[in-house]
Formats: sequence, structure tokens, C-alpha cells
Amino acid sequence: MQESKLKNYLLLHLIVFIWGFTAILGALISLDAVPLVWYRMSLAVIFIVLYFIIKKKSFKVDARGILKFFVTGVIIALHWIFFFKAIKVSNVSVALVTMSTGAFFVSLIEPIFFRRRIKPLEIILGLIVIFGLYIIFNFESQYKLGIIYALISSFLSALFSVFNGLFIKKYSGGVISLYQLFFGVLFISIYLLFTNGFTISFFEVVKLDWLYLVILSSVCTAYAFIASVNVMKYISPYTVMLTINLEPIYAIILALFIFGEKEKMNPEFYFGAFIVLFVVLLNGIIKNKTLIKNKIKEKTVRKK
Repeated sequence: MQESKLKNYLLLHLIVFIWGFTAILGALISLDAVPLVWYRMSLAVIFIVLYFIIKKKSFKVDARGILKFFVTGVIIALHWIFFFKAIKVSNVSVALVTMSTGAFFVSLIEPIFFRRRIKPLEIILGLIVIFGLYIIFNFESQYKLGIIYALISSFLSALFSVFNGLFIKKYSGGVISLYQLFFGVLFISIYLLFTNGFTISFFEVVKLDWLYLVILSSVCTAYAFIASVNVMKYISPYTVMLTINLEPIYAIILALFIFGEKEKMNPEFYFGAFIVLFVVLLNGIIKNKTLIKNKIKEKTVRKK
């Protein structure tokens, strides 16, 4: 039992490392953000469909689910487009630190859909994050556009995360992922058709980019998603949350090794980044402690 838990914990770290590597691949691929996301989502759909066929899983979903997945598929596509745009106009470090604000966007959006009050502590922590971003914004002014793109991407990420929190109560993770990715591809395809984006140059992808795209869509998208769902069966949400918060740190260290000087920032950036990442981690610890307390109270009430 202990050996199985350790195995899954190490697997979780590998998954988080893979998610961090997504940003590295985004910087390495020479394609612009829109074609990059189109290829990523298209290939990921193919890989997940193959997974469904091998595992003999059902593709069936109701009409209401189709509509829900279409809307969130569009949101996911836009989220990835702005994420890769942020990397292209700035760098991996700036994009990932700014993306860490997603937890606080969730804190603002979640109460609307789950009908709860916004907690004062969430507002305070959110303001501290804004202060950290202000430091980065002020001292790394050449990356302003990248920060803005990453903030938009972070908000969209929070939006579809909240929606998926509602969907998972009725649909399996595999079904949600498959249809959202499919509709994301459909949305981008319609956009490209109307803007005459499907040119000859669009399909002229260099061999190295194909290699990176296959890794991005198979390992970093299809595999990471399926593996993360399986890991959550054996590891507590608290451990999962703490480990996921290491993603920007893994990616920033990796980017420094791969891209060198391009990823080296002013000391003020790392101070601002520390504030953002520390508050995100603190927020997760506080939330999970509250969750554990509530569960203990529920068990106590049931025993009575």
C-alpha cells in the first residue's frame, strides 16, 4: 500500500513537471499561437479518441452536455492561444508566474456559480498577488504585453476550471476533455476559415516543430490528463494541490537551463514572483485546512 502511494506521488511530480514543460515547448515551437493551439488540440483529440477505442469507452453524451462542452471548448482554446501568445512576446518565466493568479480568479468566479460569499481573506491574498505583479510589471516593463496576455489566459483558465468543477459531477473526465478539445479545434477552424488562415504556409510545419507538437499533444495533453485523473484516486486533494503549485518553479528552472540569458530577469522580478507563488501556496494550504476541518465536523455530526 505504502509502495503504491509512493509510486503515485512520484507519478504526480512527473505530471506536474510535464505540465511545466508545456511552456518550454511553446517557446521552442516556431509556429504562432493560433496554429500552435490548433495543431495541439487536433492531435490531442486523435490521441484521446484512440485511448477511448482501446479502452472501449463510450463516446455518448446528451444534448445539454454538447452545448456545455462547446462553450468551454471555446474558452479553453482562447486560454491556450493567449498563454502561448504571452510566451511568444515575453518568456516562460513571465508567463507562468502571471498564470499563477488563476487561483485568485477562481476565488472571485466560484462564488457566483457555487452561490457562496467571497471570503475577506481571499480578497486580501488577491491584493497581495496584485502587489507582486505590480513589482514585476514595474521593473520588467518590456514584458507588459506578455503579462496582459497571461492575465487574460489565467482568467479564462479559472473560468473553465469552475465550469469543469460543475461538469465533473455528471460526466467523466475523459468525456469532458475529449469534447472540449474537439469543440476548441472546431472554433479555431471556423475562425481560420473566415480569416483565410488556412494558407499553404499554415500547413508547412518544419520537422522539429512536428516532433515538439506530437510531444505537446500526446505526453503534455492527452497522457498528462488521463494520468492525473488516475493519480487522484490514490492521493489526497491536499497533496495534489501542493504539488501542482510547484509547476511554475519547475518550468522556470528548466527554462533557465534551456534558454539561458533570455530567461534571466532582474532581482525585482524574482521578488515579485516569490510574493505571487508564496501567496498562491498559502491560499491552497488555508483552503485545504478549512476543507479538512469541515469534513471532521461532518463526521462528528453524523456520529451524533
